[in-house]
Amino acid sequence: MQWAVATYDTAFGYVSAHGAPLLDLLDPQPDERVIDLGCGTGVSTAEIAARGADVIGIDESLEMVNAARSEHPHLSFAVGDAHDFTISEPYDAVFSNSALHWMSRDPSAVISRVHAALRPGGRFVAEMGGAGNCAELIAAVQTAWRVFGLPEPELPWYFPTPAEYATRLEEGGFVVRLMEYFDRPTRLAECPDGAADWVRLFAPELIAEVPPELAGPLLDRVNELAAPALRRESGWMADYVRLRFAAVRKPGGDELVQSQAPQAPPPPHTPPGAHPSQPPHAASTSQTPPAPHTHSAPQA
Repeated sequence: MQWAVATYDTAFGYVSAHGAPLLDLLDPQPDERVIDLGCGTGVSTAEIAARGADVIGIDESLEMVNAARSEHPHLSFAVGDAHDFTISEPYDAVFSNSALHWMSRDPSAVISRVHAALRPGGRFVAEMGGAGNCAELIAAVQTAWRVFGLPEPELPWYFPTPAEYATRLEEGGFVVRLMEYFDRPTRLAECPDGAADWVRLFAPELIAEVPPELAGPLLDRVNELAAPALRRESGWMADYVRLRFAAVRKPGGDELVQSQAPQAPPPPHTPPGAHPSQPPHAASTSQTPPAPHTHSAPQA
């Protein structure tokens, strides 16, 4: 996935802004060790650190991690795939905001890795897209593709129902303490081209597979189809549906995790793109949280 990093925080800052209630749910305490999984440009990572926790941000995108390091040079970030990251010592909490629905290859593997990263009683607090998220936007995309005679687009997201994800968490060794499922229509304040801009940022791989001469007319058609449901006098809206939860790792259960976990990676090394002034994420001290041993995912 190649992200438009330069516009992510400006045009779509609501992703970070809506994370405030989630941070309150996490309630990070001074000196707790926290992983921000799918950290993006590190906005939430910095807010967790500001509350006194020792935090490391992990993201699959090298571009996002480099941007986070540039914006927050005093914090630790690493490139890693949530499906197979490992750590040297357990953490107190794993936090994730608007990222788990991108980890669609094997959601249960992600939960297994989070379980392995936590101490018994450790917290997993996250918000993601839930079933029905972006339904109007997705319907407009799928219909436009059909109108132009293109193959059905392969969508990159995983939007589970509350029952489905709660089951995954329980099977993965967690006790679910809170599960909220709610509509959150969100204004796309900086999207002058409406649904087309949303597709360009969040599903650029779909456009990359389209013949260049069709991309413009195709996105115009997406706008036409989405407008009746999502365009208001005040601007365009995104029909978001969110799934927010808090879960706790059960005591024990290591044998379950070990049976599901992928083979441990080689010893840690400095993640690609690390600043020369930053040491490899390996050694653990009382001031610096032990960092994960991560794999850098191939970039699209």
